[in-house]
Amino acid sequence: MRKSRHTLYKNSITSQMIRFVLPVLALGFFQQLFNALDVILAGQLGESGSDAVAAVGSTNALRSFMVNFFMGCSTGSAVTVSHAIGAGNKKEIRETVHTAMLLSVLLGAVLTLLGVAFSGAFLALMETPQNIFGKATVYLQSYFLTMISSMIYNFGAAILRANGETKKPLYFYLITAPIKLVLTYLFVSVFGLDLVGLSLSTVVSQSIAAVLVVIELIKTNSDIKLSLKKLRFHVRSLKKILYLGIPSGIQSSTYSLSSVVIQSSVNSLAFLPGFITGNSAAYSIETFAEIVTGAFYQAAMTFVGVSVGAKDYVKVKKSYKIALLLCTVTIALLSSVVILFAKPLLRLYIPDSETAVSWGVVRIIFIFGPLFMQGFMDCTTGTLRGLGVSISNTVISIVGVCGVRILWCLTVFRLPACHNPQMLYSIYPITWTLITALQLVVFLIVYNRQKRKYEVQPTVEN
Repeated sequence: MRKSRHTLYKNSITSQMIRFVLPVLALGFFQQLFNALDVILAGQLGESGSDAVAAVGSTNALRSFMVNFFMGCSTGSAVTVSHAIGAGNKKEIRETVHTAMLLSVLLGAVLTLLGVAFSGAFLALMETPQNIFGKATVYLQSYFLTMISSMIYNFGAAILRANGETKKPLYFYLITAPIKLVLTYLFVSVFGLDLVGLSLSTVVSQSIAAVLVVIELIKTNSDIKLSLKKLRFHVRSLKKILYLGIPSGIQSSTYSLSSVVIQSSVNSLAFLPGFITGNSAAYSIETFAEIVTGAFYQAAMTFVGVSVGAKDYVKVKKSYKIALLLCTVTIALLSSVVILFAKPLLRLYIPDSETAVSWGVVRIIFIFGPLFMQGFMDCTTGTLRGLGVSISNTVISIVGVCGVRILWCLTVFRLPACHNPQMLYSIYPITWTLITALQLVVFLIVYNRQKRKYEVQPTVEN
């Protein structure tokens, strides 16, 4: 491996983690910014107006549920590559890269077929309001046409990040995002395609991003170099990717499944004027916060994963602590800004309904106030992934997220006195706290067990 890659893990962890996280944060920020601008353009220029915001928002949970399971395998690829990098196993690195990229194509094709075929049925099960049902169905079916290119891009980007390269995915997005925005304007405003135009612009831009990632993997001189002629499934790598990736996908899907139920609960409050639109706009703003927690999740997973591969458990614990500290500080600053400027931010999405804006403010206060707990949870999840923990994390998510949130929505929230937005949103901080507590127990058990098994001379801390 090239020396520049080694320095990511041998220099000061704090400074190197900041350098790792900043491009990931920038990438996530620009992704959500351009996605938000897409929806804003559709709402401002499209024929559906505010209904476009509501229609896109009503598909968020379902899109996440279907996509996250398959995307979990990219996590398996990243951890497998990081372990091999830490151990200096070049053969395993090459086999994992070629197995992962072929797997991305297969999973993308399967997800496309499922999404196009069952979008309408799933939206009906979620009790999507009739006034936006048709628009939401067309948008969702068009959206799933991006899945093959999306999987290729995300698997490739995960491999690059595991190798310490976080800037290239950012550069690729800065190339494709303006293209997407221009196409959205053309398709929605000029050609009058409304939400279909929104999806088609995503198809084109995501395809370009996938091509750029593949070209980078082919051109690189590092151990993650890709050769299209060598694409094949290597049994050992495939087993490890799936062993780590499938539970990760299940874990992500449990969050999304609970979101599907929560979206149904949101839809049950449609009798409140402007509520669904305000909720959708606030959710879009929340995705910017998820960028922060997601970036530190990736940092914890990568740094811990490489340290585990090198059997350096001093840096495992230090990486975890530093990720927690940096994430908490960042989330505190972000939450303060969003709460302070909640109404102006919401008006960017909703120019024509102050009632909807007011409901959006309610969600922002309930979510962004205790959001540091989600950061704590995501950093711990990333650390456990880096340690190779898979099954336990999934069980915790099934119990803490899928179980508790769904039970809350079906019982407490359905009580007449509790059938309101405030009681619905309260379940988020409750489950963040519960999951984090359970994860800490698992971390202490696994960390101490692995440390005893692979005790090595500790390195000098930086």
